[in-house]
Amino acid sequence: MNIFYRSKRVGKNGKFFNLYKFRTLKLNSDENQFASPERYVKFGRILRKTKIDELPQIWNFIKRDINFFGYRPEEQRTWDILPNNVKDLLSKHRPGIIDLSSLHFFDEEKILQLGHPHEIYWKVIRPMKLAFQMFYIQNRCFLLNLAIIWIYLKKVIKSLCQKE
Repeated sequence: MNIFYRSKRVGKNGKFFNLYKFRTLKLNSDENQFASPERYVKFGRILRKTKIDELPQIWNFIKRDINFFGYRPEEQRTWDILPNNVKDLLSKHRPGIIDLSSLHFFDEEKILQLGHPHEIYWKVIRPMKLAFQMFYIQNRCFLLNLAIIWIYLKKVIKSLCQKE
């Protein structure tokens, strides 16, 4: 099995690229069995909890597909349903590895387990992520990036110290 997960994403100027992560879910796992232990590869939950699954995105950073800070790159299916004014704004900027929604939804899987995952994502989480994206683009600066990395590192360390 391939240890990398590859996902086609939309970047700056609407250019497509492959975003890389370490694979955390088994191939062809059942989406209806959300967060079921059977869906994960051997160390998948640990990789997600610690955000180590995101490390291969350093390759995307080196290739200049993404910045370190910036809105999370969209999958094409999400991009296609965004309003044109939002697509126009996002496409002017390079997406990133870490953004404000990475902080707010650090434990997104736990939130999705509270009900029907797809409904929660599209009605609650996705609109909030879009608001965070717009806020970041309009207010990005060194101090905001510094605050994001500080809070993100604190969350990672806290997740490492918590027992499942």
